[in-house]
Amino acid sequence: MTVARWLVRRLLLTVVVMLGAATVAFAGLQLTPGDPARVILGSTTPSPEQVEQVRRELGFDRPVPVQYGLFIGRLAKGDLGRSYQLREPVGELIGDQAWSSAALALTGFAVAFAVATALAVATAGRRPALRRLSVGLELIAISTPGFWVGVLLLTFFAFRWHLFPVAGGSGPGALVLPAVTLALGLVGVYAQVMREGMERALDEPFALTARTRGGGETSVRLRHALRHALIPMITISGWSVGALLSGAVVIETIFSRQGIGRVMAAAIAGRDLPVVTGVILVSALAFSLINMAVDGLYRIVDPRLRESAP
Repeated sequence: MTVARWLVRRLLLTVVVMLGAATVAFAGLQLTPGDPARVILGSTTPSPEQVEQVRRELGFDRPVPVQYGLFIGRLAKGDLGRSYQLREPVGELIGDQAWSSAALALTGFAVAFAVATALAVATAGRRPALRRLSVGLELIAISTPGFWVGVLLLTFFAFRWHLFPVAGGSGPGALVLPAVTLALGLVGVYAQVMREGMERALDEPFALTARTRGGGETSVRLRHALRHALIPMITISGWSVGALLSGAVVIETIFSRQGIGRVMAAAIAGRDLPVVTGVILVSALAFSLINMAVDGLYRIVDPRLRESAP
């Protein structure tokens, strides 16, 4: 399959995913109990005339298929609507918070990837005691809830030892504890996948050939086995984007950080449905684009996939 054909196919798939996410978001908006007009008017007791006016202005009094058509039409123009509570365009609201969440997710991913690579290289196929210890710690990291890890890190590193800010902040120091909290849940998964891939690669003939040519064990692992172990790792990297986005909701709330996750939590609590819908669509778009990038990287690491792809 040529690159152009592959790219067109993935872009069309992204459009289908976005349409599906928009339809689910619209259905959720319709099925949510309560009148959006009363949410927009706030906590005061509005008159029936005021409620009816807002419903008419926003099109809530029209048939559902018409509302759906208008909703998709606005999305096609890049219009995500306005926040019920903040009275701001949802696109600008999400754009203002996107970098904070992206910085947290990328740093968490980098920390998890670096620690998992070191663990896999050090323990794959050797040092049984160290391997068992590493696997045990990885299982603990996977099974421990992120909010509990965040509370423990805050208690010791922020409140007791004053090494990092307790909450908020915008400098690199404020990013350390949230990123470590987000990374710990992924280190165990990454390390186990990479270790299994390396152990399988170390038994292949090319590893034996590299050893007979005088390559040291560490060199064989880093130069040959690690590349093969990266293929399944790249695959789960796309999957882990969802874990990073969902984990960011909890982490940003615990550490009082700005970000899309915190905006999402506040919007759900306040039933600010345009914001909830906007975050869902932006998350679906980010997930689709990152998976497209992962698929492209997959084809670069293993060129055989270019020929085997239908």
